Amino acid sequence: MGDVAMTVPVLRAFTQQYPSVKITVLTRAFFKPLFRDLKNVTVFPADVKGKHKGLVGLYKLSRELKKENCDAIADLHKVLRTKVLKPLIGTRKVATIDKDRKAKKQLTKGKIFEQLKTTHQRYADVFETLGFPVDLSNPNYPIPAALNPNISKLMGDSNKKRIGIAPFAAHDGKKYPLELMEQVIKELSKNYQVLLFGGGKKEVQILNYFESEADGIINMAGKLAFNEELDVISNLNVMLSMDSGNAHLAAMFGVKVVTIWGVTHPFAGFAPFNQPADYALVADRNQYPKIPTSIYGNKYPEDYKDAAGTVPVERVVEKIRTVLG
Repeated sequence: MGDVAMTVPVLRAFTQQYPSVKITVLTRAFFKPLFRDLKNVTVFPADVKGKHKGLVGLYKLSRELKKENCDAIADLHKVLRTKVLKPLIGTRKVATIDKDRKAKKQLTKGKIFEQLKTTHQRYADVFETLGFPVDLSNPNYPIPAALNPNISKLMGDSNKKRIGIAPFAAHDGKKYPLELMEQVIKELSKNYQVLLFGGGKKEVQILNYFESEADGIINMAGKLAFNEELDVISNLNVMLSMDSGNAHLAAMFGVKVVTIWGVTHPFAGFAPFNQPADYALVADRNQYPKIPTSIYGNKYPEDYKDAAGTVPVERVVEKIRTVLG
């Protein structure tokens, strides 16, 4: 989801700079709400677990896409499916993302330690190859969504500033230790409304426990449709997230995003869009010199699992307070 959400600021800039060009986004149906605010953008749902599964499914998908009469293909993903699909569609003008795996490998092997090109800029480069250079330096964002009665009832009537907190990530090495996150949540709830985000039965149980710890903490997980959850995120004053999808969901709305990093690092290019570098709270590399151990956080030495815990609770709380002014 994070990869898909990162395309949104780029597509928003594209549609504003080239208002006469129509874009069709090929992605899973679940992600369609991410593109709801973009003009001249439609979503073509790929049913990769159903009728578009496997080689036969990709052939069917190519037949359907041909009817769109696209003039060019921008491959922002560069995976096996897109490699198979592009020649089947037959569109001659094709541009594919350069993920620069060589530089990323050097970064994770400790041969270099420097900021690589951001994923957002890599997406923009694809469009430039097609003849549409995209300037990302002056972004615009949609206005916060109106909250329906269901959401308003859940959130209650509070005049406090809203902090979203998403304490989970796909891999353990990217997570802030839960006992430390509990302290962060309880401290912030004293002065702000804290809204918790996550998914999955186990995560919901943990967030329910956090919610019970103090007033001003509300667990949003499992209570809203995805479209409604996006409405809430668009109304946040700040999001606190791991290196995970929720950071990118908030950033695409122009919400301020503070991130905590464990075995991954912003230098790989996956920091949320248009956020100051000091909003990224990184693990102590003196103690864990092999960081980043991998690009996606799925590979790390066993004793690096709690690397994110080297970011002190006090630093996280103070950064949030500073960002909120």
